[in-house]
Amino acid sequence: MNQGGETTAVLDLREVTFRRDGVEILHGVDLTIGRGEHWAMLGPNGAGKSTVVSFCAARAHPTSGTVTVLGHQLGRVDVAEIRRLIGHVDPRYRLSSPLTARQVVLTGLTGTIDLPIRWDPTPAQVARADALLDDAGLAAHRDSTWPTMSQGERGRALIARALIAQPRLLLLDEPTTGLDVAAREQYLTTMDRLALADPDMTSVLVTHHLEELPTTTTHAVLISDGRVTAAGPVRETLTTAAVSEAFHHPITVAYDSGRFSARAS
Repeated sequence: MNQGGETTAVLDLREVTFRRDGVEILHGVDLTIGRGEHWAMLGPNGAGKSTVVSFCAARAHPTSGTVTVLGHQLGRVDVAEIRRLIGHVDPRYRLSSPLTARQVVLTGLTGTIDLPIRWDPTPAQVARADALLDDAGLAAHRDSTWPTMSQGERGRALIARALIAQPRLLLLDEPTTGLDVAAREQYLTTMDRLALADPDMTSVLVTHHLEELPTTTTHAVLISDGRVTAAGPVRETLTTAAVSEAFHHPITVAYDSGRFSARAS
């Protein structure tokens, strides 16, 4: 499939398989994601979503097939070069030192967990960190330390951290894990605002829940048992039949005012 088009493809997986300890986890996955598109990746536990994301992040190589990220085929390029162009939001981010929200965002420039010794950001970099925190609704929390921040505040700070290096691709791996309903809605509002602010930004959101999709989601891919079972424009892909097939359970999908919902039939 070629939803994004060859000239604007940010991610292109062709006939990708992956084996671990002799067991094939992915079976001939094809997926093309275009510039400026915002994808949701859904599927049951163990479906292979995390493995696909590891290719998108240039952190793993397929057993067979080809993976092209930002125009570079894995195995033929220095992956460190690609990773600098990718923002990765992981709610399992490990931080032990009491950095402020601003300092956490600035570590997105150094690619480290803590700020490096003898490294000082420029005034322009500090100003960009503050602007991103403002966009994430954290203007009042720039100097809050990580241990005192709520899970929702941390999640939005991690989005700002991922964006400060101006990545061309944003990967969000189950970013609403551990959030209550209010924090989840704040998070989704942040994602919608960012998508509208940067039309060229491409994003892939991994989730189990249709209720967690931002209104700016343009496309979706369903993965089940190591295979892509459906992919394309979000309204055409997240149907009752397709979602039920992917999750091996009858699920009724509804759509209202830009948001999806699902319930067991």
